Amino acid sequence: MAGMAHEMNSAELAALLHFYADSGVGELCEDAPIDRFMQTTEALQARKRPQPQTNAPAAVVHGQQPAAASSQSARSARRKPAPQPLAPDPQASQLTVPGVAAFEQARALAASANSISELRAALDGFTGCNLRHSAKSLVFADGNPEAPVMFIGEAPGRDEDLQGAPFVGRAGQMLDRMLAAIGLDRDSAYITNMIPWRPPGNRTPAPHEIELCRPFIERHVALAAPKIVVMLGNVASKSLLNTDKGILSIRGNWMDYQVGDAPIPALPTLHPAYLLRNPAQKRFVWADLLSLQERLEALAAG
Repeated sequence: MAGMAHEMNSAELAALLHFYADSGVGELCEDAPIDRFMQTTEALQARKRPQPQTNAPAAVVHGQQPAAASSQSARSARRKPAPQPLAPDPQASQLTVPGVAAFEQARALAASANSISELRAALDGFTGCNLRHSAKSLVFADGNPEAPVMFIGEAPGRDEDLQGAPFVGRAGQMLDRMLAAIGLDRDSAYITNMIPWRPPGNRTPAPHEIELCRPFIERHVALAAPKIVVMLGNVASKSLLNTDKGILSIRGNWMDYQVGDAPIPALPTLHPAYLLRNPAQKRFVWADLLSLQERLEALAAG
């Protein structure tokens, strides 16, 4: 970080500080030094100390001999009712494992869409993906479909599923701050996800779910025809850029995303939800955003 600061001018440093402030960084250091190593050592020592024994079993229960008490406890344990099995989840019975026909239907529906509105209608009518049975909403896109840059995330979360729009929860607020740091907003960017339905419990989409939705997101990019595509996180980056490398190794590297015969410049970067869990990684995303800003300015000037 120190090397990066020496390479920045005052305006870039001010923009970086504003980005940190908008991201929720309120202080750069504590009022007093904290020895984290000592805290860890003390916690380990506390775990190793012998704990006092409590609730030791009595040798005699109501005057009975230990053997009799044990026998009575065993009889009481046998009289406990057996636990009732959990009721089946009604949604779980609706989940289906897709066959070949589902993949063929996905490709046919995506190819038949000649506009973004037709693509949304095609997705709304697609029943081959099991995720739609547990999700409340189809989460399609937000922003300006004619914008020069298109952001593609992973899948909707709980807030997105409830509101039917991508990136409206905490990760969405982080994305808005990222956009604002380089002069963008939802009127000058187009935002969508690799998967249009929320996976149960916000789990990572399964490989077959990604492949089922791939024809739709590929057609979505082709119809929107952005000048630049930004992949947010592992799922979108690895799937659309056809790589097995993790996002931490490829982020910040410009690549080509192939749409037919026309390559589109693509920039993989970290997902906003990842930044919420790992705030220290924001410095890498800031470098990626500056690179994106430079490309967009070059496009506008050319």
